[in-house]
Amino acid sequence: MIRNIVACIVVVLIFSCQEETKVQKLKNGSYRAVLEVQDSQELPFLFEVTSPTELQIFNAYEVIEVDEIEYRNDSIIIKTPVFEGYIAAIFDGDNLKGRFINESLERSVPFYAIYENETRFKVATDATENVSGVWETVFNIGTPEDEYLAKGLFKQTGNKVTGTFSTTTGDYRYLEGVMDGDTMKLSTFNGASAYLFTAKVSDSILKGTFYSGNHFKTAFEAKRNAEFELQSANNLTYLKEGYDSLEFSFPNAEGAMVSLNDERFKDKVVIVQIMGTWCPNCLDESKYFTEFYKANKGKGVEIVGLAFEYVKTEEKAFKSIARLQDNLDIPYPILLAQYGTSDKVKAQEKLPMLNHVLSYPTSIFIDKTGKVRKIHTGFNGPATGDKYVEFKNDFESFVAQLLAE
Repeated sequence: MIRNIVACIVVVLIFSCQEETKVQKLKNGSYRAVLEVQDSQELPFLFEVTSPTELQIFNAYEVIEVDEIEYRNDSIIIKTPVFEGYIAAIFDGDNLKGRFINESLERSVPFYAIYENETRFKVATDATENVSGVWETVFNIGTPEDEYLAKGLFKQTGNKVTGTFSTTTGDYRYLEGVMDGDTMKLSTFNGASAYLFTAKVSDSILKGTFYSGNHFKTAFEAKRNAEFELQSANNLTYLKEGYDSLEFSFPNAEGAMVSLNDERFKDKVVIVQIMGTWCPNCLDESKYFTEFYKANKGKGVEIVGLAFEYVKTEEKAFKSIARLQDNLDIPYPILLAQYGTSDKVKAQEKLPMLNHVLSYPTSIFIDKTGKVRKIHTGFNGPATGDKYVEFKNDFESFVAQLLAE
């Protein structure tokens, strides 16, 4: 299906190139974009065009700068930073209509955008409930074997709601939306994550549905609990009995095999980052690691990324890694650990000393003698507010401790 859609778009673009007409371009101004997901639900997000080749996507406090925009007559391709997914659309007057496409995952979501519209969610009535606070949340309600806990963190002013869901393995990005009467609606889009949450709220109970693109949905329930805390992310992944160190040998972009025995890592504190270029939480972590490494690389600390990529070829995987490194100006090496799948079971086979790979990202702290001292599963980024500040403080304090030994 996805190949047929892409083929049709390519035909349109090729034909458009042959037409000797003036190429239409985006107008400066605001657009309300919509992805059409399951159950006839709409997942909205807003973007602002600042020039024909630049726009900004907004999710609560997040601003995503986009500068990869290609025109061909009445058609347009919009690529968000780092991630593989892209929007392919045609102009309908000043508006857009097309698809959000990820070729490697064979996913395609109907998309449209309306010019001069700044309303993310339409509101019919004033809010009758207020969700500000902490919510103990269970996802995958109805399938007990797959249930998992999350911590809802929301702030509401009038009808406007912002916040996120934090889990033991990461957060659900910057969510923005409304309380329409007793119905909460939240969304986010960044080129990889396309999330919609809808829920009915009744005093201290929240029941709803989580949509990820048009390929997945699940039920969730939440209750107010200001004291709720998730299990520590430092206890979820660990070394199997009989191991005290980490071993691997994976290639870099030049084809050279890199391992922890290399001179670069000897007598250093090393953070090994299990990640993927397709992973939004990994992107957030990589931004922080880049900032930290640039400030501390002269103190005896090294970081190395191990990329587990779902793209089908080694060439595409290394291109994805290069795009991430260029976009974030990442100064530490990222090696290709796996391509063709991001399956966590397959990832654990590459690192058999771990009990499992539960989440992308996962960070492994190694002391100067080569011993694993801590494994941190997941990453709760800046959308989690105080949780992110707490993580940074703990991270920097623990690395300083290892450096002082």
